[in-house]
Amino acid sequence: MANGANLASHCRHAADYVNKILRGGNPGDIPVAQPTKFDLIVNLKTAKTIGLAIANSFLLRADEVIE
Repeated sequence: MANGANLASHCRHAADYVNKILRGGNPGDIPVAQPTKFDLIVNLKTAKTIGLAIANSFLLRADEVIE
């Protein structure tokens, strides 16, 4: 199971930074942004292998379930 920043959103923010720098912005003046979108990914195959039962209500909340 993992709960982390959404990779696509993270890449878009990085592209915005690159765009600002290439347009002449000073990297030191660009504020640091925190992730705002997170994904919950559950590896159900591994959970079953180690004998861990995960409630269906929790699986419904997951953004991705690996079976």
